[in-house]
Amino acid sequence: MTRGDAPRALIIGGSMAGLAAALFLRRLGWRADVYERSTDELSSRGAGILTHPELLAALDECGAGSEGVGVPIRGRVVFDAGGATVGTHALPQITSSWDVLYRRMRRALPDSCVHPGRALAGLELRADGAAAAFADGSRAEGDLALGCDGVRSTTRAQLAPETRPRYAGYVAWRGMVAESRASAATQAALAGRLSFCMPPGEQFLSYAIAGEGGRLERGGRRLNWVWYRQAPSGGAFETMFTDSAGARRDVSMPPGEVRPDVAEAMRADSRALLPAAYRELVALTAAPFLQAIYDLESEEIAFGRAALLGDAAFVARPHTGFGVTKAVGDAAALARALEARDGDIDAGLAAWRAERLPFGRDMVARGRALGRLLDMGRAGEEEDPFGRKRHFSAAVMVETAISDALRGAGAETRASS
Repeated sequence: MTRGDAPRALIIGGSMAGLAAALFLRRLGWRADVYERSTDELSSRGAGILTHPELLAALDECGAGSEGVGVPIRGRVVFDAGGATVGTHALPQITSSWDVLYRRMRRALPDSCVHPGRALAGLELRADGAAAAFADGSRAEGDLALGCDGVRSTTRAQLAPETRPRYAGYVAWRGMVAESRASAATQAALAGRLSFCMPPGEQFLSYAIAGEGGRLERGGRRLNWVWYRQAPSGGAFETMFTDSAGARRDVSMPPGEVRPDVAEAMRADSRALLPAAYRELVALTAAPFLQAIYDLESEEIAFGRAALLGDAAFVARPHTGFGVTKAVGDAAALARALEARDGDIDAGLAAWRAERLPFGRDMVARGRALGRLLDMGRAGEEEDPFGRKRHFSAAVMVETAISDALRGAGAETRASS
């Protein structure tokens, strides 16, 4: 161990996984320092999140708290292109947003343990710990290094350079609209539910999330939307992910970076393919943003005194609705494993690996299965890949963003004839 009364963790990446790891380890009495490459306020990133009981329990356990974290919804609905209801599914859930969760977790940590502007340059593993070198010339040493730095993880590139994300062949357009700006008809159509529409080979979904400042009352919230669209590698993808200055990106195009002609082409398609409520959301979104959909599956997540958590280890497609839940769950499981081994870090890491490696693989596999429903929608096939012999639209409605804890909530599904 490093000198001092408590073991020390070097946490690379200050997003959800990194903040959660710091919170859980500090509750065990560890010293935990978070090193984030960006100097920007991360709370401005991201969009809507569908929560799960596992996530809410972990927020309470780590001290961030789950009360008032989002908007309760009563179920799910599928609309056809004309806006008529073609299926419903009763399932209570809480919708939240990336910024709300980030701020809540960040406030629970003292400023002294979070270090912005510290990009990892090198990682040295030792039998009893790790040392990190940063691009600004600084160094840090600890008993454990945790790579929590996302899909393009610098930590993973050093520990497992052969493990890379694989593009899934489609993208997600995203946006948020102040609920008060939407018409009464749109608010009524979308209120209280996770809603879907499925043009051939595509999926559009929407739900309400907390508004600015965490407002949860009707009219003060935001309407979050996501539109999954095919974009094979090559010309269409290259065009979408090239900004106005000619710079090429490959993971996301933040708000304001999407070229106007690319955004307008998407809006034109919305007018041709989507029901009125969704057309309105798209039209009201001044700065839509764009996310490429990737799979990432690590063969290994523990490397001596270093480990990969969250999206640095596994990226499941966002249809699972489990990205943040998994990131926070990785941190919670690590803390439990370390606590159970009474200070034996190596034994704790081994136990944690045995639990989270198969879990991550299962989540990636589930994300791929949900992604196949896009192709089934294009082909018009009737049976979903989950073996329930449902039309693909019912499978999307029931299986999207579901967990075992939610699955047993006594939901009822109805399909219109």
